[in-house]
Amino acid sequence: MFNGIIFNKGLITKISKRSKGINIFIKSDLKLRKKDIGVSVACDGVCLTLITIQNKIMEFYLSNETVQRSKFKYLQKNDLINLELPLRYGQKISGHICQGHVDTTGKVLGIKKIDKSYLFDFDVKPKEKKYLIEKASICINGISLTISKISKKGFQIWVIPHTFKLTNLSKVKKGSLVNIEIDILSKYVKNFFHGKK
Repeated sequence: MFNGIIFNKGLITKISKRSKGINIFIKSDLKLRKKDIGVSVACDGVCLTLITIQNKIMEFYLSNETVQRSKFKYLQKNDLINLELPLRYGQKISGHICQGHVDTTGKVLGIKKIDKSYLFDFDVKPKEKKYLIEKASICINGISLTISKISKKGFQIWVIPHTFKLTNLSKVKKGSLVNIEIDILSKYVKNFFHGKK
């Protein structure tokens, strides 16, 4: 379980294709050692299990299901990845509860700098858009953010300078894909009332 507050990033150093997935290698300054093998790490919002670590380079395995559901199907060497370690018991939750289970990808339709903040416009598939609610939380590339507006094609979010600087949102451009995890509460409530019909 994560809270979508990003303090660390990592760089993709290697991608190894397998018959039923890929292994990715990420270099970062996360304080992890060999005794931490097996821990979960949110990589651009995708919960992955650490399988090896050496010289600050972490290795993770992604199944084809994870690859196809996320933007990792277009992953390239030197891509910058947001990283978050799982929440510890008693830790403050500054964002919202994020599972690390990415629902879909979205495309950046536009980015506008207004004063010191940034307005991002994303598209999203109709299947997922029905779960979106204005002012609800949403996880973009593992970052806990707030939906400011539901648009015709998707939704908008505001990003403050601090978040923009600390995350890989500073690297995305119009047309870029991002990982999206919809707030689990929104999905549960929507399914509950759908079942009442």
